[in-house]
Amino acid sequence: MAICLLLRHGRTRSNAEGRLAGWSPGIGLDEHGATQARTVAGRLAGTELAAVVASPLQRCQETAAAVLAAQPADRDVARHTEEDLGEARYGAWTGRPLSELAEEPLWRDVQDRPASVTFPTDTLTDPPFAHESMRRMQERAVAAVRAWDARVEAEHGPGGVWVAVSHGDVIKAILADALATPLDDFQRIVVDPASLSIVHRTSARPFVLRTNDTGSDPVDLQGLVTRLRSEGASGDAAVGGGGGADAPPT
Repeated sequence: MAICLLLRHGRTRSNAEGRLAGWSPGIGLDEHGATQARTVAGRLAGTELAAVVASPLQRCQETAAAVLAAQPADRDVARHTEEDLGEARYGAWTGRPLSELAEEPLWRDVQDRPASVTFPTDTLTDPPFAHESMRRMQERAVAAVRAWDARVEAEHGPGGVWVAVSHGDVIKAILADALATPLDDFQRIVVDPASLSIVHRTSARPFVLRTNDTGSDPVDLQGLVTRLRSEGASGDAAVGGGGGADAPPT
């Protein structure tokens, strides 16, 4: 019954240059990305957060720091690093231009059959960049979100809100799972830099409340949180669409 705000890191120079950063060290936010991070942090300033949990990579850590810096001083928001929210391990593809990768046969599989893809072993870098399958990337990221959902609910009760700061492909894979969308179709989901997506899991099913939100309005979940804490969550959807998160309790 926790609420997970999936936040992609702000833009990096690698993003702007069309290069696949992966687990390359030292990839932080560029000037525009830092502005994006401060903007989304401001949107979350009015939301009472239980925790901010980030990928260990620099761009996510910097985005997480911006979110925490915007929280009111009287809030004690826990900050954590979660390895399993880290970027996909692209192996030999790490650091290469997307325009170059698009010429490789594996590119077509990444686009059309990602569930079949395991990224190639890196034989040139010392130490080599790790590689994994896209299926494995999804499995570890979804497991991490479920574990943190359970932890936040146990520590903060129904309606606890936490932020998972991660990467584009990782968040797309998490959303695909929540939407019961096959991994082979996850490229249909768009997750831009500094965008917010919101997933609320119940015992029956996940609810995807928002995807790829790059707007400027404050994020207001108070109505939903109040309802969860007063009524609980059955996991049943409102037939006909319901009255919205801010509707009065029934």
